[in-house]
Amino acid sequence: MLDLQALRNDLDAVAARLAARGYPLDTIRFGQLESSRKTIQTRTQELQAKRNAASKQIGMGKAKGEDVSAILAEVAGLGDELKELEAQLEHIQQDLQAFLSVIPNTPHISVPVGKSEADNVEMRRVGSPPEFDFEVKDHVSLGEDVGGLDFETAAKISGARFSLLKGPLARLHRALAQFMLDTHTEQHGYTEVYVPYLVNADSMRGTGQLPKFEEDLFRKPQDFPTRADFPASAG
Repeated sequence: MLDLQALRNDLDAVAARLAARGYPLDTIRFGQLESSRKTIQTRTQELQAKRNAASKQIGMGKAKGEDVSAILAEVAGLGDELKELEAQLEHIQQDLQAFLSVIPNTPHISVPVGKSEADNVEMRRVGSPPEFDFEVKDHVSLGEDVGGLDFETAAKISGARFSLLKGPLARLHRALAQFMLDTHTEQHGYTEVYVPYLVNADSMRGTGQLPKFEEDLFRKPQDFPTRADFPASAG
Protein backbone atom coordinates (compact mmCIF):
# COMPACT_ATOMS: atom_id res chain seq x y z
CA MET A 1 0.00 0.00 0.00
CA LEU A 2 1.29 3.44 -0.89
CA ASP A 3 2.30 5.80 1.88
CA LEU A 4 -0.54 8.26 2.43
CA GLN A 5 2.00 11.03 3.06
CA ALA A 6 3.45 10.54 -0.41
CA LEU A 7 0.07 11.42 -1.90
CA ARG A 8 -0.39 14.35 0.42
CA ASN A 9 3.08 15.77 -0.21
CA ASP A 10 3.36 15.31 -3.99
CA LEU A 11 0.14 14.05 -5.51
CA ASP A 12 1.00 15.05 -9.09
CA ALA A 13 4.33 13.21 -9.03
CA VAL A 14 2.70 10.01 -7.73
CA ALA A 15 -0.06 10.28 -10.32
CA ALA A 16 2.54 10.68 -13.08
CA ARG A 17 4.47 7.58 -12.01
CA LEU A 18 1.26 5.55 -11.78
CA ALA A 19 0.22 6.77 -15.22
CA ALA A 20 3.52 5.41 -16.53
CA ARG A 21 2.33 1.93 -15.61
CA GLY A 22 -1.16 2.54 -16.99
CA TYR A 23 -2.99 3.26 -13.74
CA PRO A 24 -5.11 6.44 -13.74
CA LEU A 25 -5.06 7.84 -10.21
CA ASP A 26 -8.30 9.58 -9.27
CA THR A 27 -6.72 12.75 -7.93
CA ILE A 28 -10.09 14.52 -7.75
CA ARG A 29 -11.52 11.85 -5.46
CA PHE A 30 -8.43 11.95 -3.27
CA GLY A 31 -8.65 15.74 -3.06
CA GLN A 32 -12.28 15.51 -1.98
CA LEU A 33 -11.50 13.00 0.76
CA GLU A 34 -8.56 15.05 2.02
CA SER A 35 -10.61 18.25 1.99
CA SER A 36 -13.37 16.60 4.03
CA ARG A 37 -10.84 15.20 6.48
CA LYS A 38 -9.18 18.57 7.01
CA THR A 39 -12.53 20.33 7.46
CA ILE A 40 -13.67 17.82 10.07
CA GLN A 41 -10.37 17.88 11.96
CA THR A 42 -10.26 21.68 11.96
CA ARG A 43 -13.82 21.90 13.29
CA THR A 44 -13.02 19.25 15.90
CA GLN A 45 -10.04 21.23 17.17
CA GLU A 46 -12.14 24.39 17.35
CA LEU A 47 -14.84 22.65 19.38
CA GLN A 48 -12.30 21.02 21.70
CA ALA A 49 -10.71 24.41 22.40
CA LYS A 50 -14.14 25.92 22.99
CA ARG A 51 -15.11 23.10 25.35
CA ASN A 52 -11.88 23.48 27.31
CA ALA A 53 -12.48 27.21 27.69
CA ALA A 54 -16.07 26.60 28.77
CA SER A 55 -14.93 24.02 31.33
CA LYS A 56 -12.66 26.61 32.88
CA GLN A 57 -15.56 29.07 33.03
CA ILE A 58 -17.70 26.48 34.76
CA GLY A 59 -15.04 25.86 37.36
CA MET A 60 -14.53 29.55 38.02
CA GLY A 61 -18.30 30.20 38.10
CA LYS A 62 -18.95 27.42 40.58
CA ALA A 63 -16.16 28.71 42.78
CA LYS A 64 -17.90 32.10 42.86
CA GLY A 65 -21.33 30.58 43.43
CA GLU A 66 -22.63 31.71 40.02
CA ASP A 67 -25.31 30.02 37.92
CA VAL A 68 -23.43 27.99 35.25
CA SER A 69 -26.40 26.05 33.85
CA ALA A 70 -26.23 27.88 30.51
CA ILE A 71 -22.55 27.04 30.08
CA LEU A 72 -23.20 23.44 31.06
CA ALA A 73 -25.88 23.17 28.38
CA GLU A 74 -23.47 24.65 25.84
CA VAL A 75 -20.77 22.13 26.77
CA ALA A 76 -23.26 19.28 26.41
CA GLY A 77 -24.13 20.50 22.92
CA LEU A 78 -20.45 20.65 22.04
CA GLY A 79 -20.01 17.06 23.17
CA ASP A 80 -22.81 15.87 20.89
CA GLU A 81 -21.30 17.63 17.89
CA LEU A 82 -17.84 16.25 18.71
CA LYS A 83 -19.24 12.71 18.73
CA GLU A 84 -20.85 13.30 15.35
CA LEU A 85 -17.61 14.69 13.94
CA GLU A 86 -15.72 11.68 15.33
CA ALA A 87 -18.08 9.35 13.47
CA GLN A 88 -17.69 11.36 10.28
CA LEU A 89 -13.91 11.33 10.56
CA GLU A 90 -13.87 7.58 11.06
CA HIS A 91 -15.96 7.17 7.92
CA ILE A 92 -13.58 9.41 5.95
CA GLN A 93 -10.57 7.45 7.21
CA GLN A 94 -12.19 4.21 6.09
CA ASP A 95 -12.84 5.69 2.64
CA LEU A 96 -9.19 6.78 2.44
CA GLN A 97 -7.99 3.29 3.35
CA ALA A 98 -10.29 1.76 0.73
CA PHE A 99 -9.00 4.28 -1.82
CA LEU A 100 -5.35 3.45 -1.04
CA SER A 101 -5.85 -0.32 -0.92
CA VAL A 102 -6.42 -0.67 -4.68
CA ILE A 103 -3.59 1.61 -5.84
CA PRO A 104 -0.56 -0.31 -7.17
CA ASN A 105 3.02 0.55 -6.30
CA THR A 106 4.75 3.21 -8.35
CA PRO A 107 7.43 1.92 -10.73
CA HIS A 108 11.05 2.94 -10.24
CA ILE A 109 12.10 6.00 -12.19
CA SER A 110 14.44 3.83 -14.28
CA VAL A 111 11.60 1.63 -15.58
CA PRO A 112 10.88 2.49 -19.24
CA VAL A 113 7.37 3.54 -20.20
CA GLY A 114 5.68 1.12 -22.55
CA LYS A 115 2.64 -1.01 -23.27
CA SER A 116 4.23 -4.36 -24.12
CA GLU A 117 7.49 -6.30 -23.88
CA ALA A 118 8.53 -4.64 -27.15
CA ASP A 119 9.10 -1.44 -25.15
CA ASN A 120 11.50 -3.12 -22.73
CA VAL A 121 15.09 -1.93 -22.69
CA GLU A 122 17.83 -4.55 -22.75
CA MET A 123 20.40 -3.55 -20.16
CA ARG A 124 22.95 -6.27 -20.85
CA ARG A 125 23.28 -9.73 -22.39
CA VAL A 126 25.42 -12.59 -21.13
CA GLY A 127 26.09 -15.36 -23.64
CA SER A 128 23.69 -16.41 -26.38
CA PRO A 129 20.35 -18.25 -26.17
CA PRO A 130 20.97 -21.97 -26.80
CA GLU A 131 19.57 -23.66 -29.87
CA PHE A 132 18.23 -27.20 -29.77
CA ASP A 133 17.62 -29.76 -32.47
CA PHE A 134 14.63 -31.20 -30.62
CA GLU A 135 11.29 -30.00 -29.27
CA VAL A 136 11.83 -27.93 -26.16
CA LYS A 137 9.51 -28.76 -23.25
CA ASP A 138 8.65 -26.66 -20.21
CA HIS A 139 9.17 -27.80 -16.63
CA VAL A 140 5.57 -29.02 -16.34
CA SER A 141 5.87 -31.40 -19.27
CA LEU A 142 9.28 -32.60 -18.15
CA GLY A 143 8.11 -33.14 -14.59
CA GLU A 144 5.08 -35.15 -15.69
CA ASP A 145 7.15 -37.19 -18.16
CA VAL A 146 9.54 -38.40 -15.45
CA GLY A 147 6.66 -39.08 -13.04
CA GLY A 148 7.76 -36.51 -10.47
CA LEU A 149 5.08 -33.86 -10.98
CA ASP A 150 1.49 -34.91 -10.28
CA PHE A 151 -1.23 -32.28 -10.71
CA GLU A 152 -4.12 -34.75 -10.73
CA THR A 153 -3.39 -36.08 -7.24
CA ALA A 154 -2.70 -32.58 -5.94
CA ALA A 155 -6.10 -31.43 -7.20
CA LYS A 156 -7.80 -34.30 -5.36
CA ILE A 157 -5.99 -33.42 -2.14
CA SER A 158 -6.20 -29.62 -2.17
CA GLY A 159 -7.94 -28.39 -5.31
CA ALA A 160 -6.80 -26.58 -8.43
CA ARG A 161 -3.50 -24.67 -8.67
CA PHE A 162 -1.59 -27.10 -6.45
CA SER A 163 1.15 -29.50 -7.45
CA LEU A 164 2.56 -32.64 -5.90
CA LEU A 165 6.27 -33.41 -6.18
CA LYS A 166 7.68 -36.86 -5.55
CA GLY A 167 10.89 -38.80 -5.84
CA PRO A 168 13.91 -36.96 -7.26
CA LEU A 169 11.88 -33.79 -7.93
CA ALA A 170 10.77 -33.60 -4.30
CA ARG A 171 14.39 -34.00 -3.17
CA LEU A 172 15.51 -31.37 -5.70
CA HIS A 173 12.88 -28.95 -4.36
CA ARG A 174 14.11 -29.52 -0.79
CA ALA A 175 17.75 -29.17 -1.83
CA LEU A 176 17.13 -25.91 -3.67
CA ALA A 177 15.32 -24.43 -0.67
CA GLN A 178 18.20 -25.48 1.59
CA PHE A 179 20.77 -24.07 -0.84
CA MET A 180 18.94 -20.75 -1.02
CA LEU A 181 18.71 -20.43 2.76
CA ASP A 182 22.34 -21.36 3.32
CA THR A 183 23.59 -18.99 0.62
CA HIS A 184 21.69 -15.95 1.88
CA THR A 185 22.27 -16.54 5.59
CA GLU A 186 25.95 -17.50 5.34
CA GLN A 187 27.08 -15.19 2.55
CA HIS A 188 24.66 -12.26 2.33
CA GLY A 189 23.93 -11.40 5.96
CA TYR A 190 20.29 -12.51 6.09
CA THR A 191 18.70 -14.04 9.20
CA GLU A 192 16.75 -17.25 8.75
CA VAL A 193 13.22 -17.20 10.16
CA TYR A 194 10.40 -19.71 10.27
CA VAL A 195 7.13 -17.88 9.80
CA PRO A 196 3.48 -18.98 10.31
CA TYR A 197 1.67 -20.67 7.47
CA LEU A 198 -1.37 -18.44 7.97
CA VAL A 199 -1.46 -14.64 8.13
CA ASN A 200 -4.17 -12.18 9.11
CA ALA A 201 -5.99 -9.72 6.86
CA ASP A 202 -3.86 -6.76 7.96
CA SER A 203 -0.72 -8.57 6.79
CA MET A 204 -2.34 -9.30 3.45
CA ARG A 205 -3.38 -5.69 3.04
CA GLY A 206 0.10 -4.51 3.97
CA THR A 207 1.66 -6.65 1.23
CA GLY A 208 -0.87 -5.58 -1.38
CA GLN A 209 -2.70 -8.92 -1.62
CA LEU A 210 -5.98 -7.50 -0.31
CA PRO A 211 -8.38 -6.42 -1.55
CA LYS A 212 -7.13 -6.80 -5.14
CA PHE A 213 -6.48 -10.55 -5.06
CA GLU A 214 -9.13 -11.55 -2.55
CA GLU A 215 -10.90 -13.87 -5.00
CA ASP A 216 -7.65 -15.72 -5.75
CA LEU A 217 -6.72 -16.43 -2.14
CA PHE A 218 -7.50 -19.31 0.18
CA ARG A 219 -8.78 -18.22 3.57
CA LYS A 220 -9.99 -19.65 6.85
CA PRO A 221 -13.52 -18.59 7.83
CA GLN A 222 -13.82 -16.69 11.11
CA ASP A 223 -16.10 -19.39 12.51
CA PHE A 224 -13.75 -22.25 11.56
CA PRO A 225 -13.50 -24.65 14.53
CA THR A 226 -10.32 -24.49 16.58
CA ARG A 227 -8.84 -26.81 19.19
CA ALA A 228 -10.80 -25.01 21.92
CA ASP A 229 -14.06 -26.04 20.24
CA PHE A 230 -13.39 -29.74 20.79
CA PRO A 231 -13.80 -31.43 24.18
CA ALA A 232 -10.70 -32.79 25.86
CA SER A 233 -10.32 -36.50 25.31
CA ALA A 234 -10.99 -38.63 28.37
CA GLY A 235 -8.15 -40.63 29.83
